[in-house]
Amino acid sequence: MSTPPDVRIIDDTDPGTEGREFLPGMGKSWLTPFFDVTVRMLGMRRRYARTVELAGIRDGESVLDVGCGTGSLLLAVLDVAPGAVVTGLDPDVQALELAARKLRRARRKGTLVRGFADRLPADDGTVDHVISSMALHHVPDDERPVFAREVARVLRPGGKVTILDLGGDHADAGHGDAHHGGAGHGGGLAHLWNHLTAPLRRRSATSRVVVANLDDGIPRLLTDAGLENAREIAHEDWSMGRLTYVQATAK
Repeated sequence: MSTPPDVRIIDDTDPGTEGREFLPGMGKSWLTPFFDVTVRMLGMRRRYARTVELAGIRDGESVLDVGCGTGSLLLAVLDVAPGAVVTGLDPDVQALELAARKLRRARRKGTLVRGFADRLPADDGTVDHVISSMALHHVPDDERPVFAREVARVLRPGGKVTILDLGGDHADAGHGDAHHGGAGHGGGLAHLWNHLTAPLRRRSATSRVVVANLDDGIPRLLTDAGLENAREIAHEDWSMGRLTYVQATAK
């Protein structure tokens, strides 16, 4: 029998952050077990793959996924670059346990860290890529600049941050159709689908943090933290609103 892959969960909280509140990926903790099926029905797998492609991650590079949730973006990285050294950060222990299970099942190595976006688990200038998918709009307003400065701190010179999130052109944001993405329109399935995606729709349409992402919100956040060439490199329409892919480079 082969040796199981090395997947560790590390608690990086301290007495000051241990009981800190956070918003789970699905809005409610009891919905976390439904996260993977929901994002699959929303067509997120190809968006994870596109994020990795745009980041240009290669074997041997170090990758930090901020707001890794259940680990789908990490797996997308390892599908393309199985020799990458990956770390996922998330405050949700339940999601991290699901991520660990998925990594072991896929026979992939990785480190998962319980912590928050305003304290990234890496030394200065040691990370080749910081990536994040659908997590920035969970970060409270006052913590967003700290997160961006932390990204600038941990990236090596020339390292990249690549972010996928709700955002982009203000005029096109928040107009999603809840029935898109393969859920169907009939009876109980449609009702369940609407229930599962309601938190995402509400955040897309009304969240002040999503509003902070709109127009040049994310590039400006990264530029203000000292990162270079921050810009939207791609965008697309999604059932929950407009998606933006933003990238910047460390000096």
